[in-house]
Amino acid sequence: MPRFLLIVVFMAVGLAPAVRASFTATHFFPANGATSVNPDTPLRLTFPATPILGAAGQFRIHDAATHAIVATLDVAAPVASKTIGGLDHYNYHTVLITEREVTLFPPPGALAYGHRYYVAADSGALKISNEISVALESPSAWCFTTKSVRPAPGASRLVVAADGSGDFSTVQAALDYIPAGNTTPVTIFVRKGTYREIIFFTDKHGVTILGEDRRATILAYPNNAKFNGSGGNPFAGRTANPSAEVPKRGGNIYRRGMFLAHRVNDFTLANLTLHNTTPQGGTQAEALIVNGTSIARTIIKDVDFYSFQDTIQINGQAYLSNCFIEGDVDFMWGTGPSFFENCNARSLRSGAYFTQIRNPATNHGFVFVRCTFEGAPGVTDNFISRIEPHRFPHSEVILVDCVLGPAVGAVGWQLQPAPVGTPPGATADLQFWEHNSRAPNGEPFPVSGRHSASRQLQTPSDDALISDYRNPAFVLGSGWQPRRAPIFKP
Repeated sequence: MPRFLLIVVFMAVGLAPAVRASFTATHFFPANGATSVNPDTPLRLTFPATPILGAAGQFRIHDAATHAIVATLDVAAPVASKTIGGLDHYNYHTVLITEREVTLFPPPGALAYGHRYYVAADSGALKISNEISVALESPSAWCFTTKSVRPAPGASRLVVAADGSGDFSTVQAALDYIPAGNTTPVTIFVRKGTYREIIFFTDKHGVTILGEDRRATILAYPNNAKFNGSGGNPFAGRTANPSAEVPKRGGNIYRRGMFLAHRVNDFTLANLTLHNTTPQGGTQAEALIVNGTSIARTIIKDVDFYSFQDTIQINGQAYLSNCFIEGDVDFMWGTGPSFFENCNARSLRSGAYFTQIRNPATNHGFVFVRCTFEGAPGVTDNFISRIEPHRFPHSEVILVDCVLGPAVGAVGWQLQPAPVGTPPGATADLQFWEHNSRAPNGEPFPVSGRHSASRQLQTPSDDALISDYRNPAFVLGSGWQPRRAPIFKP
């Protein structure tokens, strides 16, 4: 295994020198001397303890044939901007530390097929307590060779593997491989591993992203509105430029989500975990944003979602089955229509909100059938939904045959007041409806204290309506029956 050159640094402390020790990496990926490396692979170093960025220093990637520098990652400025999936002005971390692992993200296109590279690093680029990282100087200390050619065009199945054994090492690279306007079905199979990336794609249809293992195939990144701020519009154009547009005019596309599927049809996401790792209080930070269409036919099945505020945002026609969604404020929201079946929503904060649904009168909102609303231990007094009636008078949230844990408060629903001087807005068209809500022990959930704007659907008087809302085709429209979609298996 290659080692860094050992450097011992003396610092003057009074009259006696003090020794600052140094530390080395215990593991490199790609391994030194590796061949057939995907050019999109992030570079990873593992250390004996969690490091932090030093005050100064660089990582440099050289073309081994010419010794030319193809990428420079400066720890003093570890954030850069790039285009992702055709959408520009995305901030990203060039150096990202997660526990004992340091990941280096070369700029897009820095590494090419059929080249040999080596990595150099300055001493002190990283620190552990009072120790500093040592220099990486020799071209033979950490070098690797990329694959000779990219996958042949037209493949209907692509494999993404964090260990480098697939066609690509990142999900984004696999999506970029698919031509714009594609309508031929393509499955991207993602092997077990953790993939730290922001993902965006648009104008590509028939795409299935299928994980090998629901718990062990993890897409994770700390993206949020502070890191990638912009206004948002689910129906914005593809080449929105945040520096040139006024968000109130509806031109921008949200960049704060970790994974954004924009204006695509027949998209399926299945059998994996999406985790926006933004800390609590780190502002709006979706794990997933789907900006679909009225005929999007989006299927989300067997997926775990983790974030805090705004965990999932669903706009357009979508069916979600057997999913787990965790968050703390309005962590399920959007315009819909969306049909949730056998899903579990878990709140992390008392007095917060599970949903905020902004559907227009022309489509249904969010409908939950046989779902569970629960909370972390000690969480109480949550609202199923909140809305501003003066802004979204047609908000629709329907619960049928759902289990409500102690995290759900007695009132259940909240109408937010209009600003002073603004008409309050009518509530006649709101549809905050429940049928057969039960406690975890199977007993009827107490609903006598529900908000006056909500309604309990009753049998037999509402049997036809209840039957309609149990049917995804009724909620989602266009005659689409997603339950007939194939069962996805790795």
